[in-house]
Amino acid sequence: MQFVPRLPTILLMGVVYVAYVLTGGAVFWRLEGELIEQNLVKLREEKSRLLQRLTCLDIESLDEVGQLIRSASKYGLSLKSNSSADGFWKFTSSSVFAATVVTTIGYGNISPSTMYGQIFCVFFALIGIPLNVVVLNKVGKYMLSIERKFCNFVEQKTNRKKCVRVFIHSLSFAILAVLYFVAPVLVFQHYEGWSYAEAVYYSFITLSTIGFGDYVADNNPDRYYPEWYGCIMGAWIFFGLAWLALLINHSIELLERFNGYLKEKREGMAALSQGSRQEITQAPEESLK
Repeated sequence: MQFVPRLPTILLMGVVYVAYVLTGGAVFWRLEGELIEQNLVKLREEKSRLLQRLTCLDIESLDEVGQLIRSASKYGLSLKSNSSADGFWKFTSSSVFAATVVTTIGYGNISPSTMYGQIFCVFFALIGIPLNVVVLNKVGKYMLSIERKFCNFVEQKTNRKKCVRVFIHSLSFAILAVLYFVAPVLVFQHYEGWSYAEAVYYSFITLSTIGFGDYVADNNPDRYYPEWYGCIMGAWIFFGLAWLALLINHSIELLERFNGYLKEKREGMAALSQGSRQEITQAPEESLK
């Protein structure tokens, strides 16, 4: 029964979780709700002006044009230049798609349309998602073990053990953050034409496996991408997720150490209070003797 968590703790965590989600929903509602209403008003006005300017275009024809635009966006066709994105369902883009499936990113920009492709995607994800979790966990633990061995090696050469460990952990975090977060942002700015905020947003949404799909790299048919771009994207996703696994292992280790520290402190205070109680109870007995 010691391994079963206490019910009040679970309820407290549940209340905190629900409160956190609802608070986030309220904030998003406040930030985005007014803007979407304004955009809907502008879209209705633009639709009316378009129908007035193009008298040969009725509502049904406008729906057909909208369906054509959605289909062109799905299959990577540029209506401006009548050219397609060089990579939709080719080997590199298909490999990146497979990576987004097993990592549960799921941008939604491309998806299998054939029956056999959809069935294969289901079974591929059933095996690939657990395999991805195991591999990333192993890679993260391996990176963490290398960092620990390096910390132990440096600690043996110096006398400041805690300072060395904190410095190496901080330096490792900074270097990997630059490698997997800052540098890709600069690359996305150059090849995708995004702003700095948009590139940071896309990098975080990707590495956190949220994957909204509103920003997707190597997906714009009006831009030229080098052949190595898709391969670099796949490698960045994998090793970036491994870096996140390393951060998660770091966080778990810190929380376990902090929990152990609190547990030792509570046990020490309990032992101290118990000892003081025994002294108090023994004092009257000695006085009676």
